[in-house]
Amino acid sequence: MNAQSRLLSRSYLAALRKHLAQDGRAGLGAGRLGHRAVRLGLETLDLAQMHEAALETLQLPNRTAIKRAAAFFAAVIAPMEATHQAVKQGRLDLKRVRAECAKSSRQHHQSLDESIELQKHLRQLTHRVLAAQESERLKLSHELQDEIAQTLLGINVRLLALKKGARRGSTGLKNEITRTQRLVSSSAQSVRKFARELGLPQHT
Repeated sequence: MNAQSRLLSRSYLAALRKHLAQDGRAGLGAGRLGHRAVRLGLETLDLAQMHEAALETLQLPNRTAIKRAAAFFAAVIAPMEATHQAVKQGRLDLKRVRAECAKSSRQHHQSLDESIELQKHLRQLTHRVLAAQESERLKLSHELQDEIAQTLLGINVRLLALKKGARRGSTGLKNEITRTQRLVSSSAQSVRKFARELGLPQHT
């Protein structure tokens, strides 16, 4: 026991003696002793030892005096018990805050993982859309090539017919020229239509 504890022990004995002399009315002295003990870092066991030492010194005469001494001891340790309760509550609050922080951290990581998965899924969808668009462009391009090939074949056939019509006379030649012009016009419209579907620039 250090010097401060010995001083507190003597103060405890004096305060208990005064308490018993005042018919057991615990005053502010008991509470002040308790706060001094808290500031010194003493525990309930330390105060219990001081109380036992004081009882041995005072040699209480009867059960009533013993009960009064017990009430005094309870008043002394009340601030210490309140401090212990505050510490306990503080620990519970700290535990709760840590649990909430851990939960928030888990939710943050979960949200981050979900965001990464969504971005990955979006990239996959984008690639699929682009691939589908490219496939569609290739399909339309092939159709356009077929259309042009068929048109050229038709024009060649008409040109052959023009050659034959030239031998027959001008009336037949004019009719073949008209049909050929219609074929060329229709083919040009088809080419422009496919160009629009492919997203290609059009020339007027």
